[in-house]
Amino acid sequence: MFESAFALSDASRLLAGVVLLTVVTIEFGGAFLVRVASGKVPFTEFQKSFSRAGHAHAGVLVVFSLVALVLADATGLDGAWGWIARAGVPLAAILMSGGFFAAMAGKGRTEPNKAIALLYAGAASLAAGTLTLGIGLLAA
Repeated sequence: MFESAFALSDASRLLAGVVLLTVVTIEFGGAFLVRVASGKVPFTEFQKSFSRAGHAHAGVLVVFSLVALVLADATGLDGAWGWIARAGVPLAAILMSGGFFAAMAGKGRTEPNKAIALLYAGAASLAAGTLTLGIGLLAA
């Protein structure tokens, strides 16, 4: 019925499908934030700020992930480098947003717990994915 102007690799198509399915979880997170903002969930200011940051990072990085997948196919990278370019940003979306949420978990928490390490792992994944993708595009 419709012809595509470009075709995604199987790896990018698979990851894009999974990434798009995660939007539903971001929607549920938004509904939860409405409950937090309306005072229906007793959170500290720290927990509110980490919840907002986790939700925002998830949304932005999911959109960036979809763009990165299209760009990864333009690099011609394959093997391990191709997977780092394709999976680095989507993995960062999971780790960074999950790190914010997990680090603030617990009643009355006013500072992050040890799960903050997930946030740093996500930052490393984002750096690896974007650096590999950027270098791959420049070398293509």
